[in-house]
Amino acid sequence: MVAKRILIIDDEDDIREIAQVSLETMGGWEVLTAASGNEGLAIASEQALDAILLDVMMPDMDGPTIFQKLQANKATQHIPVVLLTAKVQAAEQRRFAQLGVKAVLTKPFDPMILATQLAKALNWSQ
Repeated sequence: MVAKRILIIDDEDDIREIAQVSLETMGGWEVLTAASGNEGLAIASEQALDAILLDVMMPDMDGPTIFQKLQANKATQHIPVVLLTAKVQAAEQRRFAQLGVKAVLTKPFDPMILATQLAKALNWSQ
């Protein structure tokens, strides 16, 4: 079976590193990372990806804006996106869900179950 290829877009080094190790170790997936929205958009257009794990709050471009740019690009609009956020209020969750993302996972996340949560959100069998 070919391993899934995930792109993590998050401006926090620690979050990217923990999520990458978690998804590689627990999910057996290949993980690419980007520290900014622009870097993430460039990688998404150049690489074949199975999913994107996207932080909501970033300094240069927020997650919803990045998601809209991904949706506007024919090369990336098919890639499922899961948002990663510390914003857990119901109104925020509804707003994110209305964007058309596959799921919203909350920070802080448990590295031991992140791969399982992501697989479930994307309907991938583990």
